[in-house]
Amino acid sequence: MKKNLYIDKQWVETTDYVELFSPYSNEKIGDIPKASKRDVEHAIDAAANASEEMANLTAYQRAEILEQLVLLFIEHRERAAKLISLESAKPLKYALGEVDRTIETYKFAAEEAKRLTGEMVPMDAAKGGSNRLAYTLREPVGVVAAITPFNFPQNLVAHKIGPAIASGNTMVLKPASQTPLSAFLLAELLDQTDLPKGAFNLVTGSGKTVGDVLVESEKVKMVTFTGSPAVGKGIRDKAGLKKVALELGSNSGLIIDEGVDMDTVIEKVVIGSFSNQGQVCISLQRIYIMESLIEEFLTRFKEATTKLKVGDPLDPATEISAMISKEEQQRAEMWVQEAVAEGAQLVIGGKVEDGVFQPTILTQVSADSKVSCQEVFAPVVIVNPIQSVEQGISEINNSDYGLQAAIFTNDIKTAFNASKKLQVGGVLINDIPTFRVDQMPYGGVKESGNGKEGLKYTIEEMTEMKLVIWNQS
Repeated sequence: MKKNLYIDKQWVETTDYVELFSPYSNEKIGDIPKASKRDVEHAIDAAANASEEMANLTAYQRAEILEQLVLLFIEHRERAAKLISLESAKPLKYALGEVDRTIETYKFAAEEAKRLTGEMVPMDAAKGGSNRLAYTLREPVGVVAAITPFNFPQNLVAHKIGPAIASGNTMVLKPASQTPLSAFLLAELLDQTDLPKGAFNLVTGSGKTVGDVLVESEKVKMVTFTGSPAVGKGIRDKAGLKKVALELGSNSGLIIDEGVDMDTVIEKVVIGSFSNQGQVCISLQRIYIMESLIEEFLTRFKEATTKLKVGDPLDPATEISAMISKEEQQRAEMWVQEAVAEGAQLVIGGKVEDGVFQPTILTQVSADSKVSCQEVFAPVVIVNPIQSVEQGISEINNSDYGLQAAIFTNDIKTAFNASKKLQVGGVLINDIPTFRVDQMPYGGVKESGNGKEGLKYTIEEMTEMKLVIWNQS
């Protein structure tokens, strides 16, 4: 399966290619082009040349392009899901769910394209503003560079490409090196829509070569990135005055208060901790539970975890499979071993079996252990006892991250207090922090990044506000 770059509505061969292997089976699944600096500049030029035509599309035309893409994804739903499973080892049942969310995300983008408006400004509210009419407009920024991660290779791309089209911008996409096949499928589908020539471009290759050219180019007006804090900070430092939107992950926490329905809690925390092998920005990584409940909770949580089906991601029954690479699995195993050496108790998992890092529960974990204070990005969750909800809030806030957090409680005052005091971008009441639907504002504080995803909110990031004032005197 040899692929080529997609630039200016053409498939472009490169000099160098790299082999792509499945994380689960280790079989070769493709030859992926390595873009040169010149290839990336070609893609940027194509996007820049298409900017005027793209900006001049009506809201109806932009929405229609996105609706065409929605129909194409519906037609190719199973193919898209199998590609996700093949290149990322995401279990097929969850890959199908990702494609369904991708369809919904582009549908939301189509709807938001028709709702892109400014507002009237009451100039005569000021002493010197009489006889003036003022309003704001939203205009596209121009060329948007999108750098995306491996863990949701269709839907997290959709959260950048969808709003870019909806707001009249042109794009250059650099997908994660491990999951480019999903991006090539997207290019194939967009090629069948009415999107103007050059409005979407796809370049693959090393982050250093491709990423640096995108970030430093004066023709690129905005960079939107999802990935690690270290890379995000580097992008911010190199980007100059161009817009930068960063979604940089987390180590999401959950508080469990007394008196809650334990059946509901167990069902949700298993999903929150282990879906997609824990490789989710809002994966449930830290659980703080009232000490009176911890013994029962750990027993039931362990029992539920043992029932998860581990194996081939293409098996429809599989719930846990390999992480994105052997190196990542080895890192997760090492972090667990370090935590145990520092005094943590291993409840279940903690090792690689048959090529899969097993779902892992730890308790009595030090706040300084990597599995607690850093983003583990693996099927690892810690469960620590607390004496009060206030202690749990303090433990969650004791983090460099702040994307989403949650609390299970039956007390409304406790819930309101937690919603105000938790230092995160989103607070979930009686749910897991791993919950997300695609139209909601999504983004964090501290080292979790800046800006908001969610179609309406991303469109605001991808547009400039222009003020128009009419003097009627």
